[in-house]
Amino acid sequence: MADPILHIKDAYFFEVPKFLWRPHYKELKDVPAFLRRAHPQVRDPKVFEQAMAGKILIPQPFGELKNLYEPASGFCISKFMILEVVAALLLFFLIRKAVRQIRPDGPPRGRWANAVEAFVLFIRDQVARTAIGKKDGDAFVPLLASLFVFILACNLLGMLPWLGTPTGAWGTTFALALVAFGTTVGAGIVKLGPLGFFANMIPKIPLPWFFLPLTLTIQVVVLAIELLGLVIRHAVLSVRLLANMVAGHLVILGILMAVVGAADASFGVFATAATFGVVGCAVFSVLELMVAFLQAYIFTFLAALYIGLAVHHH
Repeated sequence: MADPILHIKDAYFFEVPKFLWRPHYKELKDVPAFLRRAHPQVRDPKVFEQAMAGKILIPQPFGELKNLYEPASGFCISKFMILEVVAALLLFFLIRKAVRQIRPDGPPRGRWANAVEAFVLFIRDQVARTAIGKKDGDAFVPLLASLFVFILACNLLGMLPWLGTPTGAWGTTFALALVAFGTTVGAGIVKLGPLGFFANMIPKIPLPWFFLPLTLTIQVVVLAIELLGLVIRHAVLSVRLLANMVAGHLVILGILMAVVGAADASFGVFATAATFGVVGCAVFSVLELMVAFLQAYIFTFLAALYIGLAVHHH
């Protein structure tokens, strides 16, 4: 199979490495049925070579694909789902290894065990106890630490070639925010009781009894605003993480597209664009590495802050 050519005018905006090609796809009849249904261009033998240049999809055991990125029916597995499972399993085995090295009768032994202990102490002292309080914060350290390392792992996967950032999909960040929302509501109900949790959102208004209708009206309106704010805060939590992870990749994509756009220009223009492209991508990649850690911390700290607001009287 010939090398794929990047044609901007034909809307071929990406290439996939050769190791993803299937060498036995010599003719159109060799292409699996699910792939022909997913990509209409494959039906045309004239564009078969370009359409099949590494665009390999995952066979779907539970659904049917409409195209390369949209499901037609059923439950379709995406690359991000697989990356999330890989991140979760990798973290499970790494943390399990450190836990086995920690003994209750002495200090942790080994660099990895000491690093994990330092990380857990950071989450406990700088996140859980700071946002929730020393009395109640320790109970949420496992959840907060899990959120931090999972988000960080998903963010860092986007730094590896040909993979992608699972937190660049709103489904992922929404699920994480939903976990934080459920924990906030559940912790508040357990700590204050079902009625106490909602009563904690209602302000105490010291007015005479003949102002009771006005007092009740204000309290009902404030309760509705607080409940709406509780939902909005966690929705924004998901959008914030999504926007920050997508923004950096869009900047790098814009730099690369500028280099591609200069490919048909003179050698001097192309060399200048390529030089600035390489330097720009390197600088923004370092920035993306910092953003990966920062956004994991911000998400975890805000989740802890919302939990702290739910479990304390105010």
